[in-house]
Amino acid sequence: MCGIVAATARRDVVPALFAGLKALEYRGYDSAGICVLENDALARIRAAGKVSELEALYVHSPLAGSTGIAHTRWATHGEPNTANAHPHVSSERIAVVHNGIIENHAALRAELTAKGYPFTSQTDTEVIAHLVDAAIRDGANLRDAVIAATTRLHGAYAIAVMSRDEPGTIVGARRGSPLVLGIGNGEHFLGSDVQALIRQTNRVVYLEEGDVAQIGSDGYAVFDAGGESAQRRERTSELTADAVERGEYRHYMLKEIFEQPRALADTLEGRIADGRVLPNIFGVDADQLLGKVRHVQIVACGTSFHAGLVARYWLEGIAGISCNVEVASEYRYRRSVVREGTLFLAVSQSGETADTLAALRDGRARGYLGSLAICNVPESSLVRESDLVLMTRAGPEIGVASTKAFTTQLAALALLTIELARLNGTAPARCAELVTELASLPRVVGEILELETAIATLAHRFVAKHHALFLGRGVHYPIALEGALKLKEISYIHAEAYPAGELKHGPLALVDAGMPVVAVAPNNALFEKLASNLEEVRARGGELFVFADTDAPVVHSDGRGAVIKVASGGSFIAPIVFTVPLQILAYHVAVLRGTDVDQPRNLAKSVTVE
Repeated sequence: MCGIVAATARRDVVPALFAGLKALEYRGYDSAGICVLENDALARIRAAGKVSELEALYVHSPLAGSTGIAHTRWATHGEPNTANAHPHVSSERIAVVHNGIIENHAALRAELTAKGYPFTSQTDTEVIAHLVDAAIRDGANLRDAVIAATTRLHGAYAIAVMSRDEPGTIVGARRGSPLVLGIGNGEHFLGSDVQALIRQTNRVVYLEEGDVAQIGSDGYAVFDAGGESAQRRERTSELTADAVERGEYRHYMLKEIFEQPRALADTLEGRIADGRVLPNIFGVDADQLLGKVRHVQIVACGTSFHAGLVARYWLEGIAGISCNVEVASEYRYRRSVVREGTLFLAVSQSGETADTLAALRDGRARGYLGSLAICNVPESSLVRESDLVLMTRAGPEIGVASTKAFTTQLAALALLTIELARLNGTAPARCAELVTELASLPRVVGEILELETAIATLAHRFVAKHHALFLGRGVHYPIALEGALKLKEISYIHAEAYPAGELKHGPLALVDAGMPVVAVAPNNALFEKLASNLEEVRARGGELFVFADTDAPVVHSDGRGAVIKVASGGSFIAPIVFTVPLQILAYHVAVLRGTDVDQPRNLAKSVTVE
C-alpha cells in the first residue's frame, strides 16, 4: 500500500529517487524518506506528509550518493510521523524500506530487544533492519543476510536493503507484495511498480513470489525462494512517462474520467467483430474450460466488488449461469461449498490486492473448475497465477478513486457474459444484439462526458451537505453503491446506497430537507417502481437528484432537486454509462470542498496488505 524505489548507478541517484517517489504518489501515503550511502556512511532524510515536504527538507539538508533507497509510507503499524517513516536503519550499517505487513513482528521485536537492539519506531519494518544486521554480525554478506532475515518473516513483504559495508549493492526481496527490477545502462533499479522506474528505464524484470534480487551499477542477479540462481524474463514496458502526466487536466481523476471512451475502445478492440466475441480472448483453448462452467464465484474488493455485483445480474439474467459475489477478505475466512462446474473469477485493478490474491490461492484447494482473472496490470501476481486472463487495457490510473479501471472491468465482464451466454445456448441473434450494443459503448460514454458542465453546476448543491443517499434498482443498485463510494472517498461526505425498494425498511427515516438523495433511473422494467420510491422521498421533503434515461417517462423536479437526462445507449450497457455522471458529480463536489482529489486522506491505490 506504499511505494519503494531504489537505485544504484555511477551518478547521484537522489534525483532519480525523488522522481520515483513522485511517480508513486498515486498509491497513497502519509510520509516519505530517502537514504543514500554518502562518504561511506548512511545519510537519511524523512518527513511526515507529502513528497514536497521531503523535497523542502532536502533543500536545507542536501545529500548525494550513487546508491540509495526511498519510500512512501501508508501507516499500518504506528502513527504517520517522521519517526515511523522509512527507511529504517540498524547499527548505522543497514537501511531498509518495506511494503506489506510482518505479522510476527511483536515476537521478533522482543527477541531483538533481548539481544540489545534499540527500537526507535512503532513499525513492524524495523525488525527487518535488525534481523539483517544480526545476520551480518554473524558473518553473512548482504544477500545472504537478507535471505536469512526473510526466512523469519511471517506475512507479506517487498523490501529493498542497503549496507554501509557493501557500497554499490542493493538487495530486494518479495513475498506477497510486488517488486520490479529496472535495467539501465550502468545503473539498476527496484520499484513497487513500473511507474516508479519509467522515467529511468523501460526495461524491466517482474520478480516472482519468493525471489531475491541483487543489483549493482554493472549488473543484477535473481535468486528463487530456495536461494538458487534464477533466470527471469526481461521485458520492455509499453508504459511511457507521458501516460502518467496530467496534461491539461487539473487532476488525474478528471483526466481519467475523460479517458474512458478511449480505454473502453481499447478493452473491446480485437475482441468483438461481426456480432460475436472473438475466440481465445480469455486464453488459448479457453472454450474448453468455459464450456464446462455452470456457476461462477466472483471475489473482489472495493470498486472491483461493485463490478462483480453488476456481473452477477448479467450472468444470471443473460447467460443463465448462477453467480455468487463475495468480498475477498470475507471469502477467505469462511467455509464455502463449491458446486461442480464453478469458475473462480477474481477481479482486481492492480492484480496485487492482498485479499484477492490470497483468495485465489486458497481457492485452488477448494475444487474449482478453474480460475479467471480480470485485471489492468500485465505481469501482476493475479495474472500470472490464474488459468485464464482478460486484461482491461485501462492504462495507468493514478487517481486513488477508480474511474476508467472500473468501467473497463465492466466492459470485460460484459464480454465474459456474452461468451458464457453463447456457450450456454443463447441464440446467436441475441448474442449479436448484445455485441452491437457493447460496441457502441465508447461513443455513448463520449457523449455522456458532454454533461460535465451541467453536473458541475449541480455539484454546488452538495458542498455544504454532510450526508447523501444513493438509490438504484436491479443492476443499477451496484452503480448506486459505486456512486456513493466515489462521493465519500474524495469529498468526505458520508454517503450510503440502498436498493430503492428498501427505503421504507429503514433509510426513509433519514430523509429530510438536508439529505440529498441521488437516484439512478434507467428506462427499464423497474422504472415505475423506482418512480414510486422517489415519490416517497419527495413526500418527506427530500432533495431529489435524478439521473434519468432520456427516453424514460418524465421525472419531474419539484424545484428542490434536479433531473439530469442521460442517453444510456441500451439496457445492457446502461450500468456502465450511468456510472460516468456519478463520477463527474463526485469529482466536482470534491473540488468545490477543496479536498485532495487524487490522494484522499487515509486511502491507498493498491491495497497490498490484508
